[in-house]
Amino acid sequence: MVIRSMRIRNLLLPAALLGLVPVAPARAGGSSPEAPRQPEPAGAFETMSRAFEGIAAQVSPSVVQIFTSGYALGQRQGQVLTKQQGTASGVVIDADGLVVTNAHVVSGAGRIAVQPALPADSARTGHPGHTPGAKLEATVVGVDTATDLALLRVAAKDLQPLRLADSDKLRQGQLVLAFGSPLGLGNTVTMGVVSAVARQLGPDESLAYIQTDAPINPGSSGGPLVDSRGEVVGINTMILSQSGGSEGVGLAIPANTVRTIVEQLRSHGHVHRGVIGAQMQTVTPTMVAAMHLPQSGVIVADIDQSGPGARAGLHIGDVIVAVDGRPVGNVRQFAFSLYRHATDATAVLDVQRGEERLKLQPRVVERPDDPAHYLEMVRPETNLVPQLDVLGIDLDGPLAEALSPLRAPGGVVVAAMSADAAPPGDRFQPGDVIHAVNGVTVGSLSELKRAVQDMKDGDPAVVQIERNGMLHYLAFEID
Repeated sequence: MVIRSMRIRNLLLPAALLGLVPVAPARAGGSSPEAPRQPEPAGAFETMSRAFEGIAAQVSPSVVQIFTSGYALGQRQGQVLTKQQGTASGVVIDADGLVVTNAHVVSGAGRIAVQPALPADSARTGHPGHTPGAKLEATVVGVDTATDLALLRVAAKDLQPLRLADSDKLRQGQLVLAFGSPLGLGNTVTMGVVSAVARQLGPDESLAYIQTDAPINPGSSGGPLVDSRGEVVGINTMILSQSGGSEGVGLAIPANTVRTIVEQLRSHGHVHRGVIGAQMQTVTPTMVAAMHLPQSGVIVADIDQSGPGARAGLHIGDVIVAVDGRPVGNVRQFAFSLYRHATDATAVLDVQRGEERLKLQPRVVERPDDPAHYLEMVRPETNLVPQLDVLGIDLDGPLAEALSPLRAPGGVVVAAMSADAAPPGDRFQPGDVIHAVNGVTVGSLSELKRAVQDMKDGDPAVVQIERNGMLHYLAFEID
């Protein structure tokens, strides 16, 4: 581990000017009695220290430690199921028990428990808060893997929520504190600065992160990054590291993204992603120089001729410079602007086409390949296949058209896994198409139910699925 020190500028200034040491009062004469010393005002460092203490006291009760357990495939004596456990962090955002964390924290977890934090000085003062070990069972309200966010609910009414800040106002160099449970050490705080306010891992990535040098280690995932007011500016999600430890490059999901995703997870259990049927790329300086494009915006690289963008008059090569009057400088901003629209709402695009400036109004539709929208098409009493622990949908009509081309005609689309699935998420995934079970072709949900109706716990099952255009066999025992 490399520990980096913080250097203080102006080291040549007298210490008294920095407020670090008191200045002795001047004497009128050598024999005059010394005047009584007055309490000195707090120095700059002490003032800053007290401010950090106040933020820690304010934030810590809202930061929770998350414990997960589940099953995964291991390599010990071949591919066998092994039980795995993990710890991470989360932050309370609602007094009624809503907790935000990362999606990867709860992925594959069969059991999730949340432990609210004691105040940082509780061991010393005997604070009568939640006692250590008082874990609360948590259920998953919704998960969005695209942004790596998950919303949990615990049965508690006395939790202390934190406020989400406006992350668009964040500035490079701003002081921030990261809270979490690095390496399983609960109720930990580290300090740093905002290294970058919108760090994209690729030029056309739809998500931009807050980059910070506040130490973030495994176990801090899902914890809050807060500003000097104790408001959440981001949710810690990952580190970029060559050693596996913190190297001063931590990434957090901006609070404004968190707010948008959480609102949808809370309302629908999943996220609706609006699209207009066009492929966008961020305009680069090279494009500007070579194609005489606007300095900022997104260029239409491809378009679905039957989609709402084309029907509204959008062409390949058009540059979208604003959505609903808000300028867009990259793919992330454009995608985020569409996410704010409800399905079938209209977006107003400012488009530059050569020397011509246009206003186009395409309809925003839900992304056709988004597995989350399958959930709205199922009812547990009719779509559950208990032997496989999945909720299935017949592959016909508009759904077949949306998923085409497929490797085989007919089948059953996996909409979701049931709550009893073990291990959840490791077998089927939303969007998988089931084509056969134990060599028997299934073309509909009723055929799938007949193929598995006599299976019982311990029976072998080999299910042929299609995932992302590739055929796979899933082999397991019914449980």
